[in-house]
Amino acid sequence: MKSETSTPTGEFVLRLSATRRGARLARLFAVHQLHDWGVTGPGGEAVELVVAELASNAVSHGRVPGRDFEVRMRRGGDHVRVEVADARGDRRPSPRAEPDEGGYGLLLVAALASAWGVSDRCVGKTVWATVPLTGQNRVVPDQSAAL
Repeated sequence: MKSETSTPTGEFVLRLSATRRGARLARLFAVHQLHDWGVTGPGGEAVELVVAELASNAVSHGRVPGRDFEVRMRRGGDHVRVEVADARGDRRPSPRAEPDEGGYGLLLVAALASAWGVSDRCVGKTVWATVPLTGQNRVVPDQSAAL
């Protein structure tokens, strides 16, 4: 008889203040959740970096005074989908070939994710990325819709 190991799945949702402290907390709580799911090693580090970059962008470029941002992670069998929502729908991310003043965050997200894109919300937008836990597949961002 063939034995199968089950992969933990689940969802993690966190709402934080749109501040630098909120972005740091998003990364720390995400790491804690990844450990609870048993996601470690290079795959876990890739998810951690994607959360950190998207949370940082949300508080730097998507901040609306008095509004929070939201981090959502969904664990699938061989990937983690990261979604970070902010209140500024008018400022959509686009990676540049030659970033100015830093600006390497979305290039890093694109390098670590198998897919990423932006979805509209009633208020604001959601930037999402699907991060594989094994292997790396770089793709062109999908700006049309979330998976």
